[in-house]
Amino acid sequence: MPRKLLLSLSVAAVSLMPLAACSVEEKGDQNVAQAPKVIPDAMASNDDPSATLPPEDQPRPLMQAQVVLDRIGFTPGVVDGKMGMSTVNALKGFQEARGLQITGELDQATQQALAEWQRIPATRVVTIPAEFASDQFVQIPKDRKDQAKLERMGYASLGEKIAERFHTTEEVLAELNPQLTGGPAMPADAQAGANDTQPKPPVSIAYQAGMKLRVPNVGADKFDPSAVKDPKWADTLRLLGVGTEQPKAAKIEVDKSDQVLRAFDASGKLIAQYTATMGSSEFPLPIGTWKILAVGHNPPWQYNPALLANADKSDPKLEIPPGPNSPIGVVWIDLSKEHYGIHGTDEPSHIGRAESNGCIRLTNWDAARLAQMVSPGMQAVFRP
Repeated sequence: MPRKLLLSLSVAAVSLMPLAACSVEEKGDQNVAQAPKVIPDAMASNDDPSATLPPEDQPRPLMQAQVVLDRIGFTPGVVDGKMGMSTVNALKGFQEARGLQITGELDQATQQALAEWQRIPATRVVTIPAEFASDQFVQIPKDRKDQAKLERMGYASLGEKIAERFHTTEEVLAELNPQLTGGPAMPADAQAGANDTQPKPPVSIAYQAGMKLRVPNVGADKFDPSAVKDPKWADTLRLLGVGTEQPKAAKIEVDKSDQVLRAFDASGKLIAQYTATMGSSEFPLPIGTWKILAVGHNPPWQYNPALLANADKSDPKLEIPPGPNSPIGVVWIDLSKEHYGIHGTDEPSHIGRAESNGCIRLTNWDAARLAQMVSPGMQAVFRP
């Protein structure tokens, strides 16, 4: 929760003052002389209408709806084929944008509206490229002092990296690939098991380069190299499966009662909606109208135990390096309300299910999308 930033809006670099619990200091958004050379994404989706797509191994109607909603900006958080709160929110947002009755259900009218994308399958099979698998994975220590010693809060494993690339979890990947685990397959009816509370034994996949893997068919893969000047940010977008073509927002709203962040265009049309975690009993969401001051990419986190509810107050102030496993994820959107911002997370499956230290948390992929939609000076309205 940083305090106001010292900004120079005439330059691309953003300098963030490390003065509060979620504080950041942006160092990764520097201009370079030329846009980075982008290697074609071997795991990108194929939406060519003339292409013959391989058939699904089984029907997954709810996951297919989640994939479409993820692609068009009404994201269900983690794509898992289950009707949870984030999927209900995504359906409500889509229904509102389309002028449908807002039910939060995959009802007949909503299915008809989504039929425009019925050709898009719920899953696709990818081959893990060698360059994607060759990373310096490191187990993230729990102690903040040990985290501060790391060069980067990167991915802990190839499985975690793949799961975030396809906006899902390692558990879902295991269910989609029973041939690699020896475990049960995901139910043919994607809604089956949505209310299953029985604990399941953990299963895992020994991921490696060259392995064929069935994954959720998330899109947003269009990437324009000329649109991103910072090579580190370009790499981040590609690792998250987030393209450079995002709609431009004119205003955002954070709705506490619905636990969502909404983006509107200049005409007032709802163009995107994301489930968010916001505020806590100690740091409640500040109701009112604020402004976006700056957008930071791949920021470090300024750990100040005095301003965190569950921190060890004997800890020193520390700078935690950037990376997808940073507590603030890969994005910091600074707000005019002192101590508050919008950022990513190291635990995407917890979005909407846990309290924050006052800030507004999104999945890393949603935060990366939003970072490309907003701009300094834009209005941010926080509603009860």
